[in-house]
Amino acid sequence: MTTLTFLGATGQVTGSCYLLETKHQRILLDCGLFQGSKETEKQNADDFPFNPAEIDAVVLSHAHLDHCGRLPKLLKDGFKGVVYLTEASFPLLELLLKDAVHIQLRDIEWENKKRERAGKKLLEPLYDLEDVEALLKLRKPIAYGKETKILKGISVSFHEAGHILGSSIVRLQIKEGKESKTLVFSGDLGNPLSPLLRDPAILTEADVLLLESTYGDRDHKPLVDTVDELRDALAEAAHSGGNVIIPAFAVGRTQDLIYWLGKLQRQGGLPQQQIYLDSPMAIKASEIYADNTDLFNIDDPEFTKVAPQGWHAWLHGLIYSETAEESMAVNRIVGGVIIIAGSGMCNGGRIRHHLKYNLWRRNAHIIIAGFQAEGTLGRAIVDGKKKYLKILGAEVAVAAKVHTLGALSAHADQSQLLQWASHFETKPRLYLVHGEKSATLSLQTCFQRTGWNANIPKVGEKITL
Repeated sequence: MTTLTFLGATGQVTGSCYLLETKHQRILLDCGLFQGSKETEKQNADDFPFNPAEIDAVVLSHAHLDHCGRLPKLLKDGFKGVVYLTEASFPLLELLLKDAVHIQLRDIEWENKKRERAGKKLLEPLYDLEDVEALLKLRKPIAYGKETKILKGISVSFHEAGHILGSSIVRLQIKEGKESKTLVFSGDLGNPLSPLLRDPAILTEADVLLLESTYGDRDHKPLVDTVDELRDALAEAAHSGGNVIIPAFAVGRTQDLIYWLGKLQRQGGLPQQQIYLDSPMAIKASEIYADNTDLFNIDDPEFTKVAPQGWHAWLHGLIYSETAEESMAVNRIVGGVIIIAGSGMCNGGRIRHHLKYNLWRRNAHIIIAGFQAEGTLGRAIVDGKKKYLKILGAEVAVAAKVHTLGALSAHADQSQLLQWASHFETKPRLYLVHGEKSATLSLQTCFQRTGWNANIPKVGEKITL
């Protein structure tokens, strides 16, 4: 008997993790970090609800931390199997995990100094660089569309998801005795309007379907309207003399933003002359993107021609800010520039410093270009309910103008999710994951109107295939 247990990204967006068990094999689909409020992130230190040493393999949908960030802890706790991933995810996984452990160790060192002075118990990191290095030795890349036997009776194939470079829809074929079942996991399904990547692949057959539902309760604004809003926000900021601060995930969102800024520049809609990319990880990720332009779509012939030459050829005035000293120098700029920095939800990274120095300025503009999970600083800024926010230990007034650009999301919206799922020729058993409660309930209602029962699993729930 084959079973599937929902362990993460269930009733919430982060912590993607699902345990597949056959008579002889145990596989994890993703092993991600929980992100958001302090209470949510406490789950990362919890013991896994299974023995990591008994996991034979991990199948990774893509390299975002909410899908891969607990892999080094899995290894630390006993995992010795293989991590299967796409070819483009291979370098991105190393980039993100090494950055994550660096930030984690730095933050814990800072926190423990305070705890030591207060006589409190010191914190232990989830994992260290040695754990990351050991985990990376377990990677095994598989090309898109190539069905590969990974264990006895189990084969996997990856299909383009259009979310970030290397992101995949996972298709698992499970054979036990005379029975064969197909499990399809959407991973994070991309927005077909993404300017760089190809549209999500269409699959037509499955017995069980796990479908993400991040934007299951809404449709994105029309793309043309969103680009106009971006143009207007940049013009307004130039007129007021303030800086433009854009929180962005280093992988995916940053590269999309560079594309759109370059597009506006060519149309005369980018008044700012200097655009700072203040994120060492985003800079390295951009270089990986530039090395994989064969995976880009060809929707924009002008960009297709320039892309192999690199981002500076596309966006003039782009400045890489790599060192801490360079980042601090950017903080001293009081107006007239665009600053792109991570993290995308403002919970860590250099973006917090830029918000601390700009959020209180009435002439500054904050552009939110992606999903903000509950409990994050980014969500608090979007909600706009607080006049002051605590950032890096300081009370900062919320005076800057905030713009939310929905259509730039790298996730499919409600209509796009429904459209993608409609291609399945028979309705598989459907489970909605990777979404907050309101999103999953709304998407469930939409499916029920079409006569398709969509289940919303609970954490720890186990089903049979």
